[in-house]
Amino acid sequence: MTRKSRATSFDIAFRAGVSQATVSRVLRGSPLVNEETRKRVEAVARELNYKVDRRASSLRTQKSGTLALLLFEDPTPDDSHINPFFLSMLGSITRACARHGQDLLVSFQQLSDDWHSDYEDAMKADGLILLGYGDYEEYRHKLDALVERGTHFVRWGNVAPDQPGVSIGCDNVHGGRLAGEHLLACGRRRIAFLGHASSHYPEFLDRFEGCSQALAAAGLAPLDRRLQVDAETSEEAGHAAALALLARGQPFDAVFAASDLIAIGAMRALAEAGIRVPEQVSMVGFDDIPMARFAVPPLTTVVQDTTRAGQLLVSTLMQLVREEPAESAMLPASLVVRRSSFICG
Repeated sequence: MTRKSRATSFDIAFRAGVSQATVSRVLRGSPLVNEETRKRVEAVARELNYKVDRRASSLRTQKSGTLALLLFEDPTPDDSHINPFFLSMLGSITRACARHGQDLLVSFQQLSDDWHSDYEDAMKADGLILLGYGDYEEYRHKLDALVERGTHFVRWGNVAPDQPGVSIGCDNVHGGRLAGEHLLACGRRRIAFLGHASSHYPEFLDRFEGCSQALAAAGLAPLDRRLQVDAETSEEAGHAAALALLARGQPFDAVFAASDLIAIGAMRALAEAGIRVPEQVSMVGFDDIPMARFAVPPLTTVVQDTTRAGQLLVSTLMQLVREEPAESAMLPASLVVRRSSFICG
């Protein structure tokens, strides 16, 4: 190889002491190569300043070398229309794509759009990652259409036996149970739930049922439906739901909100009504978005592992793109306790 000539995969193979086929597997992120060999090949590729010729590779493999991330709109007070929970996952997805040698196409979609129709057919992307969906009952038929078309896709959401396609999600039932157990340990017994609790919003429903399980395990009645108010994931919805709860006149000493945004809005409504958190009412959210720790008071919340979620979404989609078996997976939830749920000292 002369000083000005461009390095090839054969040059990398010679320097690394492996076959050219092994180099190709490493560069396309195949899991069939052991870690030591992969690192050696990647180090030689960096040393030679090797760049993958995407155009030639696409013509040979009929693959674009690109994954598409479709973000669906959420109600927000600003113009972003993006749930901040997904913003924290975006960084992890981007880094995971880079590790797999994939470009990432990020596309913002309205749920009403025909977004499922042509990404793979037009070779814009080899597979889709779906974040956010609103009403699951209305969204499901589009997932069925993706399965029918043979589209490679993975989504973040509830994991259920009868679901179309592959999902990565949080163990929401366990998360709800953690919230319920913590509120019981704080001495609370009348727990309200803010968020939809139906099959239209299965993740919220699982959180509701997990909290009810905690109450049942303590020998108490499950969550009282008179203390449940529907709410979408936004501060405004949480504020309105808390006001609606207060208007019902039913006593409560704790609120488990289906998301942090709902919890933050609800705390504002309670403060406006002269109700002190946590002295009179304990508050627990779900997601651990960045603003949760800066809420007043800082919000106790159930944590979803966005770093691991992003990694799993990409690695699972790559399995599907390579026509390898892939399964849905649930990630464990954990609880971070802050000032909103208990009285210090």
